[in-house]
Amino acid sequence: MLEEINLENVFVIDIETVPQEEHFQNLSPLLQQLWTDKTQYIRKELHSAEDFYERAGIWAEFGKIICISVGFYHLKKHEMHLRISSFYGNDEKEVLTQFVTLLGKQSKKLLLCAHNGKEFDFPFLCRRMLINGLPIPHQLQISGKKPWEINHIDTMELWKFGDYKHYTSLNLLATIFNIPTSKDDIDGSMVKEVYYKEKNLERIVTYCQKDVITTAQILLRFKGSDTIKEENITLVK
Repeated sequence: MLEEINLENVFVIDIETVPQEEHFQNLSPLLQQLWTDKTQYIRKELHSAEDFYERAGIWAEFGKIICISVGFYHLKKHEMHLRISSFYGNDEKEVLTQFVTLLGKQSKKLLLCAHNGKEFDFPFLCRRMLINGLPIPHQLQISGKKPWEINHIDTMELWKFGDYKHYTSLNLLATIFNIPTSKDDIDGSMVKEVYYKEKNLERIVTYCQKDVITTAQILLRFKGSDTIKEENITLVK
């Protein structure tokens, strides 16, 4: 299957998310209770609901998207190139609207690729689109479709080779494939602090773009192709 994929029909994406509020106490009393209820079996006796709120960004009901980065493959002079564009900001609806507009201009057969995308990026995007009153683009719709009709590529799923209990991080895959890691500055656990404490959204965007580059390179390795030269990677403002 991978050999047949035209990379110029693939968008590689990554999202960065944070809790909707900086502090647990900023939530309404009802949301505080709902958070407590939703996480009670995950937290067990190790964390209070308030302490565990640091991780709220990974739940679409309690988090928000602050950055979406997209990588576009294109062939030029017999060499593969990659262009990276990002939508980001404090207004989640505006960030999502720009991404929806981009997908609306593309073919319905466009393939979306992400690492752990099927369990995180793709459903998180759909849920936050619905919460913000936005239409879900055709490329993200999976209801009623057969598995082979869903145009999603997940590099973590590809690495599982059917072993569904096997989790492999993007950082580990990059390391074993000798691809520069995207975790040379911050990692996912630091995004909340960088966003709320440092108020450094640009730093998060750079991290998100590096994840896209890493995922794009890993997909090339899965196809048995050479990775893209650094000079052939362009960041589009």
